[in-house]
Amino acid sequence: MNQIVLDADRRLRGPYTLASGLLHVLVPEALARWPELVHAHDIEIRAAAPGLRELVPARRSSLADRVAQEERILVPAPRRTLRLANGLAEFVRDHLGRGGPLTVTVANAGEADATDTEFLEVLGRRVPAQLLVIADGASTPREGTLPLDTDRYRNEGFHHAMAEAGALLLPELAEDSEEWWTILHRTTTALAALEREEEARALLDHARKVSVTAKHRATCAYATAMLLVRHHDPAMRDPEEALAWINEAITITDLLPDPRLRAFHLSFDLNGKALVQVRRGRFEEAADLVERAIELAESDLAPREQPIHKLVLRANRALLRGTSTAALADLDYTIAADPGYPDYYLDRGNLLLKLGRPEEARADYETAMRVGPPFPEPYYNRSELRFAEGDLEGALADLDYAIELDPGFTDAYVNRAGLLVAMGEYARARADAERDPANPYLLCVLGQVEAAEGHQEEAYKAFGSALERDPSMVTALAARGVLSYENGDLASSVADLTRAIELAESAELRFNRSVALRALGRTEEARADLLRARELSPGDGDVRRALAEP
Repeated sequence: MNQIVLDADRRLRGPYTLASGLLHVLVPEALARWPELVHAHDIEIRAAAPGLRELVPARRSSLADRVAQEERILVPAPRRTLRLANGLAEFVRDHLGRGGPLTVTVANAGEADATDTEFLEVLGRRVPAQLLVIADGASTPREGTLPLDTDRYRNEGFHHAMAEAGALLLPELAEDSEEWWTILHRTTTALAALEREEEARALLDHARKVSVTAKHRATCAYATAMLLVRHHDPAMRDPEEALAWINEAITITDLLPDPRLRAFHLSFDLNGKALVQVRRGRFEEAADLVERAIELAESDLAPREQPIHKLVLRANRALLRGTSTAALADLDYTIAADPGYPDYYLDRGNLLLKLGRPEEARADYETAMRVGPPFPEPYYNRSELRFAEGDLEGALADLDYAIELDPGFTDAYVNRAGLLVAMGEYARARADAERDPANPYLLCVLGQVEAAEGHQEEAYKAFGSALERDPSMVTALAARGVLSYENGDLASSVADLTRAIELAESAELRFNRSVALRALGRTEEARADLLRARELSPGDGDVRRALAEP
């Protein structure tokens, strides 16, 4: 087994110091022997190891890679580094599977950047121990600070490094200078992404005390509003206060004398206010605000100016247009302009599915899988398509992979547990369902497992616990209603099924209630349910046969 020693101290090369060292060992061999491995992970390798960019050309790219720094308005989400880590782990796994096992001794792991800490965790989960052994090395104190590569940290979404760099740089810069403002805004954005909103707010409040520049004060007001509507703790969100701050931003930017500067900042702020109005439940007002923002950006900015900003506005309008061909037109336009951005395919796939075009939705999910580093959502969504087609094994494979990519993806556990119940794999379903005893959806699946295994009392308890946490859960009401019928408690069955129908009417619920009503001797009501079930699902054979009975 080959052995190497790598230093993880972030003060050497910043984020992905360890990963970069490993890639510098593995990538040259892969290029010589299996170049397709490198090509399949170009984004991840170039992000983690900038020193290899001359060797690893960009095969996949998005619009953000081709615009000026000041036009890169999209800051990567906190979970992007997990996408990178998964792609890197797959490269390492496949490389070692062909080239032989490796032992990596990691020095100064305690001084690693969060990106390397995450990378090590993903390697441990996803690369078999017979291929890769990670050993602890020495910890040697090192002088110096994090390399201050401010653009890389912001562009790649290395939020821990950006927050650390900001804390080092801000005290050294002249307050209210352009450079100080640039670093301050990048630092507050990073802090917010790390769920450190209070620190971000403190920086913004301080900035307001030292500046009277209109553009910067407007940006501070916008950022404060976004903290208030996006706070990671829902209890800390305050859309009403956010409305006051975003209105202040709009008031200031509307007075900017430069028409192009005004168009960019005002359309940005109007888009931010749309989010505030969505959080306030004012969807029509939100849609109007985005329309105004688009009109302003298109009329007062040059055709090739701020292209990402213009696409974001179109994508947001699509979300507010609901399930419609107009929304689809916006997403078509956005994808045509930036075909390398995977998230837009996910949004369009979801819309196509709602529009009854599942094959096109599948194509978009699969494109999202190809154009960027691996992430779980397209596999999760494709699993639902496969399930609807009766491809249970394919659906299970997609859910297994989604969970492998993100073990914290609760919705995938819910769907996988339910699928495993349908496949009769009760032990695996129980393991998933018992993962989070506070989650009502998993409790509902646990109830289904208990019922399938003949544990009636435990099933009732699980369904009841699910409904205590979410009284409007139709699945739990329907399942408990069926269980009550099977146990002869017809009144309880009708009560649960009636509540489920009130929440989300379906042919299945109507049919099941008709059975319980008929058993109670309430034949007219039972027939009314069957007639309504036929309206909802004209081709349902069970309904048709029940109506034919005397």
